[in-house]
Amino acid sequence: MIQITNQMESLLISQPFSQIPADALAILVFAEEAPPAELVSFSKWLDELRESGEFAGKPGELAVLHQSFGAWPAGIAARRVAVVGAGRRDAFDAAAVRKGVGSAVRTLKQKGVKTLAWWLAPADPAAFVEAAVEGAILGNYEPDVHKTSSKESKSLERFSLAVPSLAGETQAAFERGKILANAQNFTRDLVNEPANLMTPIILADRARAMAAEAGLECEVLDQDRMRQLGMGSLLGVAQGSAEPPALIVVRYRPASQPKSGDHLGLVGKGVTFDTGGVSIKPAEGMEKMKYDMAGGAAVLGAMRAIAQLKPSIPVTALVPAVENMVGARAQRPGDIVTSLSGKTVEVLNTDAEGRLILIDALTYAQRLGCTHLVDAATLTGAIVVALGHVNIGAFTNNEAMLARVLAAAKAEGEKTWPMPLDEDYKDLLKSAFADLANIGGRWGGAISAAWFLREFTGDTPWVHLDIAGTAWLDEAKPHLAKGPSGVCVRTFSNLAVNWPVQ
Repeated sequence: MIQITNQMESLLISQPFSQIPADALAILVFAEEAPPAELVSFSKWLDELRESGEFAGKPGELAVLHQSFGAWPAGIAARRVAVVGAGRRDAFDAAAVRKGVGSAVRTLKQKGVKTLAWWLAPADPAAFVEAAVEGAILGNYEPDVHKTSSKESKSLERFSLAVPSLAGETQAAFERGKILANAQNFTRDLVNEPANLMTPIILADRARAMAAEAGLECEVLDQDRMRQLGMGSLLGVAQGSAEPPALIVVRYRPASQPKSGDHLGLVGKGVTFDTGGVSIKPAEGMEKMKYDMAGGAAVLGAMRAIAQLKPSIPVTALVPAVENMVGARAQRPGDIVTSLSGKTVEVLNTDAEGRLILIDALTYAQRLGCTHLVDAATLTGAIVVALGHVNIGAFTNNEAMLARVLAAAKAEGEKTWPMPLDEDYKDLLKSAFADLANIGGRWGGAISAAWFLREFTGDTPWVHLDIAGTAWLDEAKPHLAKGPSGVCVRTFSNLAVNWPVQ
């Protein structure tokens, strides 16, 4: 069993509110509404909170009453009751549940809570069940696995989700939530590892172990095989490092092939460390460049979930894994490489390396029979300038494919914004010496990077997700720890599971 950091026991229970034993029992309270019936015996306390302005039911608010207080009602089994702000009911959705539960977990575990129960109202849909357990598992994650002292680290040991009935879709939704959140934390673990402990070969080994456990097929192409195939673009990036590259291929095959012949390909950038190469990055912040393989980690996490969720279409994940280093053999600005597709590329900037490894992987995915492609990559700083750290940037050559990806992202609460890919931008990549250059100048950098990838997708429906601004949190959020976010795992899984099959 692959161990994931900060794993806890997660239970689905059906018990009356008053009889649930836990260090803390949490319940949502909406703004400008009367408290739920379960809190009638706490009405005096809630009135005082609202009168003082300490708690009004706004998102992110949390207040705790301890059993030791004189106002504690008789017959309540929990040691504390926590009220969590839900905001306005008309703006409340599964994403709000996920954030609310995650915030409560992160706040309460710092107060010594080891067992937390969360009460869901009878009217809450199955989507809220799924989001609640996701929020708890994701909120409990901490990136401090390499600290030798456990004094500062606090973790929840058990999370119980209390629902009126365990029948039907409720249990299935709970299991889906556990699968997705654990897959996302698996991705976060991969991204969190420093580059000395997460080389391309180690990433390949982790992929093999995950695939073996999940019942997936895994193949790793080594440097010699990639050279035989003609992956000159990928190998050009890798040549400056003492660490050999790897092209990781993980396959999921459904019980029966859909009549449509659809085959989803997920491609993730896997630069396990990026110095920028000869076009070297500034020293400040370079330590974060271990997260430049977050796209690759996301597709591996998605495959872990897909293996358990069992969609009806085949899915193949490809992760081109390299280090982009400075060395005697490193690629130079002005070098011209020949990609797997046969097109030549003039490398004007060695720090625009992600697109160089992705194009060979995208071409290879099509050779493996993938009929639809989505890639995820920490590709450009320009997307952060455009969208900040809130939205993923989405680019496409096929509006119907983009609509599917956007629908999946919206359902999973992973904010994604469509970006333009007009023909006018293509001229930015002109080269006097090769078929195209690997950069397009200062302006519209995220767009020219996406156009570069588009040159290698042909007519295959394709969506590019630039996650440079969303894959890493520089500061903790109320519901998530600082560090890797694991973004795109849920979107990819949703896309595969809800793929229309004919």
